[in-house]
Amino acid sequence: MRARLREELRRLWLEPRDPRLLQLGFSVLFMLDMGLRIAGDLELRTGPLIGLVLVPTAWVVALVLPWTRTPEWCRLALLVLDIGIVGLSRLDPQGGSALLVVIPALWLGFAYGNRGALITAVATVLLVMVPGVLYIGATGINLSRSVTTTVIAVTVSLAIANVIQRVRGGQELIELQRRVGEAILDTVDVGLILLDGEGRYLTMNRRHHDFMRLAFPHGHSGQAGQLGAVYHEDGETLVQHEDMPTFRATQGEEFDDQLIWVGSDPLTRRALSVSSRVVREESGRFAGAALAYKDVTDFMRALEVKEEFVASVSHELRTPLTSIHGFTSIVLERDDLPEEVVHQLGVVKRNVDRLDRLVADLLQTAQVERGLVHLDRERTDVAALVRQSIEAARPAIDRAGLSLSSSVPDHLVVMVDPQRFAQVVDNLLSNAVKYTPSGGRIEVDLSVAHERVELVVRDTGIGISMRDRSHVFSRFFRSRHASQRSIQGIGLGLSITKAIVDSHGGRIEVESEEGRGSTFRVRLPLDAAAERRVPDQEPVSVT
Repeated sequence: MRARLREELRRLWLEPRDPRLLQLGFSVLFMLDMGLRIAGDLELRTGPLIGLVLVPTAWVVALVLPWTRTPEWCRLALLVLDIGIVGLSRLDPQGGSALLVVIPALWLGFAYGNRGALITAVATVLLVMVPGVLYIGATGINLSRSVTTTVIAVTVSLAIANVIQRVRGGQELIELQRRVGEAILDTVDVGLILLDGEGRYLTMNRRHHDFMRLAFPHGHSGQAGQLGAVYHEDGETLVQHEDMPTFRATQGEEFDDQLIWVGSDPLTRRALSVSSRVVREESGRFAGAALAYKDVTDFMRALEVKEEFVASVSHELRTPLTSIHGFTSIVLERDDLPEEVVHQLGVVKRNVDRLDRLVADLLQTAQVERGLVHLDRERTDVAALVRQSIEAARPAIDRAGLSLSSSVPDHLVVMVDPQRFAQVVDNLLSNAVKYTPSGGRIEVDLSVAHERVELVVRDTGIGISMRDRSHVFSRFFRSRHASQRSIQGIGLGLSITKAIVDSHGGRIEVESEEGRGSTFRVRLPLDAAAERRVPDQEPVSVT
C-alpha cells in the first residue's frame, strides 16, 4: 500500500500535465500565510479575503478535472490564477508573502520550459508587481520587494526549465540508446533474455519471443522456472522446475550448451542450446542473469540422419564380416594348408577382427546418441572384472614393452552392468597401451572413496594438450599427437566409455599434461544394498 502511494506521488510530481500536487502545496502554504496573519491580529483587507476564497475553489477544481484530457490553456489559466492570488494577498498596507509566486513559477518552468519562464515574468509583473505598487505606493521598500519577487520568480522558472531540458535531453539520449540496443539485439539470430535478482524477466529480444510462443503457447507469467512444453535432449521427457535453464540461472549457476526442445508438436519444435552467465553487483551480490538460446535444430536433425546412416551401414557390414570371419576360422582349422597360406589367412582374420570391433563401436555410438544405452544391472564383483581385463591386456602390454602395476581389492560387489563395466576398463587400458611409448608404465587402482567406487587408470604416455583435453570424450575426436604419430583408432572408445559411465550415474574425469602422461578417473555410485569387502591390498607389479 505504501509503495503504491509513493509511486502515485512520484507520478504526480513528474507528470507536467497534472497540477494537483502543485496546487495542494500552494493552497497549504497560502492558507498557512493567511492563518499566521490572523493569528498576529492583522485585519485582512478585500484582496487577501478574495484570495482566501479563491484558493480552496482552485484546489477543488484541480482535484476534479481530468488533467490528462484537459486542454493546455486550462493548466495555464490555473497557474496564472495562482500568481494572481499572490498579487491579491499583497493588496494590503502591510504587504503580503509574495514569495509564494515561486511555486507556480517552478511549475511553469517545469511544464513549459523557457516559454513558461516568459509567462511567469509577464504574469508576475502584471498581477503582482504593478497592483502592489499602485495599491501600496512606490515606496523604496515596496519597490524593492516587488522587483525582487519578480526577478526571483523568473530566475527560478528559468533555472528549472534549463534543468528539465537537460534531464529530458539525457532521457531522450538514453531512450535512443535503448532503442538502438534493442534493434541490434533483434537482428541477432540468438534468443537473449535478461533476468533480475528475483528471477523476473526484464527484457528479451524478438528471437526469444518466437521460442517463448513455442514453449508457452498459453502465455508466460514472466517468472523464471515456469513449466511449459520444454523437453530434455531425448525430446520426450518434460523438463522439471529445478532443471529449467532460467531457474538454474537464478540459483547462480553458469553453464553452457544445455540442450532442450521447445514445442509440443514434433514437426515444429525447435532444439535450443542454452548458456547462462551471472550478473553481480560491485559487492558481489547476485543481481540477475543473462541467458542465450541458440537454435541448433538443423544440426540435431542432421545428426539424427547421420546416426541412422551409421547404424544402417554398420548393420549391413556386420553380415558379410560375420561370414568372412566364420569361413576364415573354418579354413584355418584344416591341417593340410601350407604355412604361407596359414600366415596370410591369419592376417585376414586379424583385420576382420579389427574391422568387426570398429563396426561394433560405430553401432554402439549410434545407440548411445539415440539414447539406447541399455544396462542390465546385477550384483557384480567389479574387482574380479578389473583383474580379468588386466590379464586380457597383458599380451598387448608385453608387446608394447610396458610395465603395469595394480592395486585391486579381493572383492568389491556393487550393482553394475558387468559387460558394460568391463568395456570401460578394457577401453581405458587399451587407450593407455596405445598412447604410451615403450618403456613406459601403466597403473590401475580400484578403491572406494566417499561412498563411490573409484577406478583410476594412469599412464606415462604422450599426454594430452590443454587445447585437446576438453574434447577427448567427443565422438571421432583424435588428438593432434595421435594423428602425427599415426596411432590407430577412430576416436570412439572414450566417447563410448563416458556414455556407459554416465548411464550408471557416474562421472569420468581426465588429468593430463603433454609428455608426462594421463590419468583417467571413473567414479560410480555405490549401491547401499550391495555387500562389499575392501581389504588392504598391496600393489601387484606386472612387467
